Amino acid sequence: MADTLLSVSGLQAWYGQSHVLQGLSLDVQRGEIVSILGRNGAGRSTLLKALMGLVRSTGEIRFAGASIAGLPTHAIARRGIGYVPESRDVFPTLSVAQNLSLGRQGRRQPADGWREDEVYALFPALAARRKVAAGSLSGGEQQMLALGRALLGNPALLLIDEPTEGLSPQMVEQVAHYLTLLRSRQVAVLLVEQKQVIALDLSQRVYVMGRGEMVFHGTPAALEADVAVQAEWLALASA
Repeated sequence: MADTLLSVSGLQAWYGQSHVLQGLSLDVQRGEIVSILGRNGAGRSTLLKALMGLVRSTGEIRFAGASIAGLPTHAIARRGIGYVPESRDVFPTLSVAQNLSLGRQGRRQPADGWREDEVYALFPALAARRKVAAGSLSGGEQQMLALGRALLGNPALLLIDEPTEGLSPQMVEQVAHYLTLLRSRQVAVLLVEQKQVIALDLSQRVYVMGRGEMVFHGTPAALEADVAVQAEWLALASA
Protein backbone atom coordinates (compact mmCIF):
# COMPACT_ATOMS: atom_id res chain seq x y z
CA MET A 1 0.00 0.00 0.00
CA ALA A 2 1.23 3.47 -0.90
CA ASP A 3 0.85 4.83 2.66
CA THR A 4 2.56 1.90 4.39
CA LEU A 5 5.17 3.24 6.81
CA LEU A 6 6.22 0.04 8.57
CA SER A 7 6.05 -3.41 7.02
CA VAL A 8 7.12 -6.53 8.91
CA SER A 9 7.21 -10.04 7.48
CA GLY A 10 8.36 -13.36 8.93
CA LEU A 11 9.77 -11.77 12.09
CA GLN A 12 11.35 -14.16 14.56
CA ALA A 13 13.12 -13.18 17.78
CA TRP A 14 14.93 -14.81 20.67
CA TYR A 15 15.94 -14.15 24.26
CA GLY A 16 19.00 -16.34 24.60
CA GLN A 17 17.79 -19.80 23.59
CA SER A 18 14.12 -18.91 24.07
CA HIS A 19 12.34 -18.52 20.70
CA VAL A 20 9.73 -15.81 21.41
CA LEU A 21 8.44 -14.50 18.06
CA GLN A 22 7.36 -17.17 15.62
CA GLY A 23 7.44 -15.55 12.17
CA LEU A 24 4.82 -12.84 12.58
CA SER A 25 3.85 -10.14 10.09
CA LEU A 26 2.21 -6.72 10.46
CA ASP A 27 2.04 -3.26 8.92
CA VAL A 28 1.42 0.29 10.09
CA GLN A 29 0.16 3.05 7.82
CA ARG A 30 1.23 6.68 8.05
CA GLY A 31 -0.63 8.59 10.74
CA GLU A 32 -2.60 5.69 12.17
CA ILE A 33 -2.70 4.12 15.63
CA VAL A 34 -2.34 0.34 15.66
CA SER A 35 -2.65 -1.57 18.93
CA ILE A 36 -1.12 -4.91 19.87
CA LEU A 37 -3.23 -6.78 22.40
CA GLY A 38 -2.61 -10.08 24.15
CA ARG A 39 -1.93 -11.70 27.47
CA ASN A 40 1.31 -11.23 29.36
CA GLY A 41 3.99 -13.44 27.82
CA ALA A 42 2.48 -13.31 24.33
CA GLY A 43 5.58 -11.54 22.97
CA ARG A 44 4.24 -8.00 22.54
CA SER A 45 7.13 -6.19 24.24
CA THR A 46 9.60 -8.45 22.45
CA LEU A 47 8.06 -7.35 19.16
CA LEU A 48 8.80 -3.69 19.89
CA LYS A 49 12.34 -4.52 21.01
CA ALA A 50 12.94 -6.54 17.85
CA LEU A 51 11.80 -3.61 15.72
CA MET A 52 14.32 -1.39 17.55
CA GLY A 53 17.17 -3.89 17.17
CA LEU A 54 17.33 -4.62 20.90
CA VAL A 55 16.99 -8.42 20.67
CA ARG A 56 18.30 -11.04 18.27
CA SER A 57 15.90 -11.40 15.36
CA THR A 58 15.48 -12.44 11.74
CA GLY A 59 12.90 -11.50 9.13
CA GLU A 60 12.04 -8.54 6.96
CA ILE A 61 11.49 -5.10 8.51
CA ARG A 62 10.93 -2.19 6.15
CA PHE A 63 10.42 1.40 7.26
CA ALA A 64 9.55 4.19 4.84
CA GLY A 65 10.39 1.84 1.98
CA ALA A 66 13.88 0.85 3.18
CA SER A 67 15.07 -2.22 5.04
CA ILE A 68 16.10 -1.59 8.65
CA ALA A 69 16.58 -5.24 9.63
CA GLY A 70 19.95 -5.71 11.29
CA LEU A 71 20.63 -2.02 11.83
CA PRO A 72 21.86 -0.88 15.26
CA THR A 73 19.31 0.80 17.52
CA HIS A 74 20.71 4.32 17.13
CA ALA A 75 20.53 4.04 13.34
CA ILE A 76 16.90 2.87 13.52
CA ALA A 77 16.05 5.84 15.74
CA ARG A 78 17.68 8.23 13.30
CA ARG A 79 15.52 6.86 10.50
CA GLY A 80 12.48 8.23 12.36
CA ILE A 81 11.31 5.59 14.85
CA GLY A 82 10.85 6.56 18.49
CA TYR A 83 10.55 4.04 21.32
CA VAL A 84 8.99 4.48 24.76
CA PRO A 85 9.65 1.32 26.82
CA GLU A 86 7.46 0.16 29.67
CA SER A 87 10.34 0.96 32.07
CA ARG A 88 10.32 4.61 30.82
CA ASP A 89 14.13 4.84 31.18
CA VAL A 90 14.38 8.49 32.23
CA PHE A 91 17.75 9.74 33.46
CA PRO A 92 17.04 10.12 37.20
CA THR A 93 19.82 12.56 38.11
CA LEU A 94 19.09 14.93 35.22
CA SER A 95 16.35 17.54 35.34
CA VAL A 96 13.12 17.31 33.39
CA ALA A 97 14.42 19.94 30.95
CA GLN A 98 17.71 18.07 30.47
CA ASN A 99 15.89 14.79 29.84
CA LEU A 100 13.76 16.46 27.20
CA SER A 101 16.78 18.02 25.48
CA LEU A 102 18.30 14.55 25.09
CA GLY A 103 15.38 13.58 22.87
CA ARG A 104 16.53 15.89 20.08
CA GLN A 105 18.18 14.33 17.06
CA GLY A 106 20.40 17.39 16.58
CA ARG A 107 20.90 20.94 17.74
CA ARG A 108 18.44 22.38 15.26
CA GLN A 109 14.83 21.27 15.16
CA PRO A 110 13.09 21.30 11.76
CA ALA A 111 10.61 24.12 11.30
CA ASP A 112 7.65 21.74 11.62
CA GLY A 113 9.25 19.69 14.41
CA TRP A 114 8.08 19.31 17.99
CA ARG A 115 9.31 21.91 20.47
CA GLU A 116 9.79 21.83 24.25
CA ASP A 117 7.03 24.41 24.76
CA GLU A 118 4.58 22.08 22.98
CA VAL A 119 5.56 19.23 25.28
CA TYR A 120 5.08 21.45 28.33
CA ALA A 121 1.70 22.58 27.02
CA LEU A 122 0.71 18.94 26.54
CA PHE A 123 1.92 17.94 30.01
CA PRO A 124 1.59 20.97 32.33
CA ALA A 125 2.92 18.98 35.30
CA LEU A 126 6.29 18.80 33.54
CA ALA A 127 6.34 22.54 32.96
CA ALA A 128 5.96 23.13 36.69
CA ARG A 129 8.81 20.73 37.46
CA ARG A 130 11.19 21.41 34.60
CA LYS A 131 14.14 22.03 36.95
CA VAL A 132 13.41 19.00 39.16
CA ALA A 133 15.46 15.80 38.91
CA ALA A 134 13.55 13.19 36.91
CA GLY A 135 14.16 10.56 39.60
CA SER A 136 11.96 12.48 42.02
CA LEU A 137 8.94 12.49 39.68
CA SER A 138 5.96 10.24 40.21
CA GLY A 139 5.53 7.23 37.93
CA GLY A 140 2.91 9.09 35.93
CA GLU A 141 5.11 12.14 35.53
CA GLN A 142 8.01 9.96 34.41
CA GLN A 143 5.74 8.44 31.78
CA MET A 144 4.82 11.92 30.55
CA LEU A 145 8.53 12.78 30.42
CA ALA A 146 9.38 9.65 28.42
CA LEU A 147 6.57 10.37 25.96
CA GLY A 148 7.57 14.02 25.60
CA ARG A 149 11.25 13.17 25.12
CA ALA A 150 10.33 10.72 22.35
CA LEU A 151 8.38 13.44 20.56
CA LEU A 152 11.36 15.79 20.41
CA GLY A 153 13.11 13.29 18.13
CA ASN A 154 10.37 14.12 15.58
CA PRO A 155 9.54 10.48 14.82
CA ALA A 156 7.30 9.39 11.98
CA LEU A 157 6.49 6.28 14.04
CA LEU A 158 6.36 5.81 17.81
CA LEU A 159 6.55 2.38 19.46
CA ILE A 160 4.94 2.70 22.89
CA ASP A 161 4.90 -0.10 25.46
CA GLU A 162 2.16 -0.07 28.15
CA PRO A 163 1.92 3.72 28.57
CA THR A 164 -1.03 3.59 31.00
CA GLU A 165 0.37 0.91 33.32
CA GLY A 166 0.06 2.03 36.94
CA LEU A 167 -1.31 5.48 36.08
CA SER A 168 -4.19 7.31 37.72
CA PRO A 169 -7.39 7.78 35.69
CA GLN A 170 -6.44 11.44 35.16
CA MET A 171 -3.01 10.47 33.79
CA VAL A 172 -4.60 7.81 31.58
CA GLU A 173 -6.79 10.54 30.13
CA GLN A 174 -3.70 12.62 29.36
CA VAL A 175 -2.06 9.69 27.58
CA ALA A 176 -5.19 9.18 25.47
CA HIS A 177 -5.14 12.88 24.54
CA TYR A 178 -1.43 12.60 23.70
CA LEU A 179 -2.06 9.69 21.32
CA THR A 180 -4.93 11.49 19.62
CA LEU A 181 -2.72 14.55 19.13
CA LEU A 182 0.01 12.41 17.55
CA ARG A 183 -2.41 11.15 14.95
CA SER A 184 -3.51 14.70 14.14
CA ARG A 185 0.16 15.48 13.40
CA GLN A 186 0.47 12.39 11.17
CA VAL A 187 2.69 10.49 13.61
CA ALA A 188 1.96 6.76 13.44
CA VAL A 189 1.80 4.75 16.67
CA LEU A 190 2.33 1.06 17.32
CA LEU A 191 0.87 0.66 20.80
CA VAL A 192 1.21 -2.23 23.22
CA GLU A 193 -1.59 -1.72 25.72
CA GLN A 194 -3.08 -4.00 28.37
CA LYS A 195 -6.24 -1.95 28.83
CA GLN A 196 -8.38 -3.23 25.99
CA VAL A 197 -11.04 -0.52 26.25
CA ILE A 198 -8.45 2.23 25.71
CA ALA A 199 -6.76 0.41 22.85
CA LEU A 200 -10.02 -0.21 21.00
CA ASP A 201 -11.17 3.38 21.51
CA LEU A 202 -7.96 4.93 20.14
CA SER A 203 -6.92 2.53 17.38
CA GLN A 204 -7.84 2.28 13.73
CA ARG A 205 -6.64 -1.34 13.58
CA VAL A 206 -5.82 -4.03 16.12
CA TYR A 207 -3.58 -7.09 16.19
CA VAL A 208 -3.89 -9.79 18.83
CA MET A 209 -0.81 -11.84 19.73
CA GLY A 210 -0.71 -15.29 21.26
CA ARG A 211 2.35 -17.48 21.83
CA GLY A 212 4.54 -15.30 19.64
CA GLU A 213 2.17 -15.24 16.66
CA MET A 214 -0.56 -12.97 15.34
CA VAL A 215 -3.91 -14.64 15.95
CA PHE A 216 -6.17 -11.76 14.87
CA HIS A 217 -5.98 -8.65 12.72
CA GLY A 218 -8.84 -6.28 12.03
CA THR A 219 -10.79 -3.24 13.15
CA PRO A 220 -11.71 -2.65 16.79
CA ALA A 221 -15.36 -3.35 15.88
CA ALA A 222 -14.40 -6.68 14.31
CA LEU A 223 -12.48 -7.70 17.42
CA GLU A 224 -15.34 -6.74 19.72
CA ALA A 225 -17.64 -8.92 17.61
CA ASP A 226 -15.26 -11.91 17.63
CA VAL A 227 -16.30 -13.75 20.78
CA ALA A 228 -14.00 -16.71 20.10
CA VAL A 229 -10.83 -14.59 19.89
CA GLN A 230 -11.89 -12.62 22.96
CA ALA A 231 -12.41 -15.78 24.98
CA GLU A 232 -9.29 -17.67 23.87
CA TRP A 233 -6.70 -14.90 23.72
CA LEU A 234 -7.92 -11.86 25.68
CA ALA A 235 -10.23 -12.93 28.51
CA LEU A 236 -7.58 -12.31 31.17
CA ALA A 237 -6.09 -9.27 29.41
CA SER A 238 -9.19 -7.09 29.44
CA ALA A 239 -9.34 -4.09 31.77
